[in-house]
Amino acid sequence: MASSGADQSLDLRGTPCPVNFIRCRLALETLPCGAQLQVTLDRGEPEAMVLSGLQQDGHAVSVLHTDADWLKIVVTRGPA
Repeated sequence: MASSGADQSLDLRGTPCPVNFIRCRLALETLPCGAQLQVTLDRGEPEAMVLSGLQQDGHAVSVLHTDADWLKIVVTRGPA
């Protein structure tokens, strides 16, 4: 379990789009509704594409921490 209380965590720094979004979706598919996935992403395009894509899929996204080059988010899985 991740330190934030998330049920699962992924470090996707250095992972290109759309691979990072696909990995998030696959990880969320293994979790029950309401479970949390902690994800560390690069800033810029990965941040924009992954956050908007997950929100469009019906998941809640919260930013835990931002740094100059990366950010850490928690995704709460929405209804299947």
